[in-house]
Amino acid sequence: MNKMLLVSAFFLIQPCFADSFQQDMVSAAMDRTKQHVIYDGSYRAISYPNGDVPANIGVCTDVVIRCYRALGVDLQVLVHEDMVTNFAAYPSKRIWGLNKTDKNIDHRRVPNLQTFFERHGEVLPVTEKAEDYAPGDLVTWVLPGNLPHIGIVTDRLSKTSGTPLIVHNIGSGPSLDDMLFAYEITGHYRYVPEGHLSESE
Repeated sequence: MNKMLLVSAFFLIQPCFADSFQQDMVSAAMDRTKQHVIYDGSYRAISYPNGDVPANIGVCTDVVIRCYRALGVDLQVLVHEDMVTNFAAYPSKRIWGLNKTDKNIDHRRVPNLQTFFERHGEVLPVTEKAEDYAPGDLVTWVLPGNLPHIGIVTDRLSKTSGTPLIVHNIGSGPSLDDMLFAYEITGHYRYVPEGHLSESE
């Protein structure tokens, strides 16, 4: 059975968006849940720009990367270019012992995406209030075993908890789940690239 049919019985849809780009992000995220993707985070050499691992594999970061790419935004290039001139601002040396950028993997690591969104997007409050998380926002967590994770807030609300549902890949492919407060939240971001201004602007 289609995964979208499985979740349709337990969500409501928020009535409106403040930002057309955020609406497009949610649409791209929902489309990801229709794709069959095997969880595989192994290192692979990929092309540049617009590089991607095979479409049938991926991890949590690939959900975010592919959503932005569907909207014409290449995080591979953006993260790489920022790291080239600001390498010390990123945790690559501290966490992975690297001394230079790597176009194949840098953008596919949650801590690097967090740094990029902190530098170029909006850093939003981390709260326990569901209404503080808007459709299209990005949230990061730490999973058991100190594993970083990232997902996209949607406009779908759980009928039982009222919490925004999240599109993410936690091991069984991209899915829509009521898990916003299931793990410790480590970051809350909104990234609308230049040239994609909100309607209010």
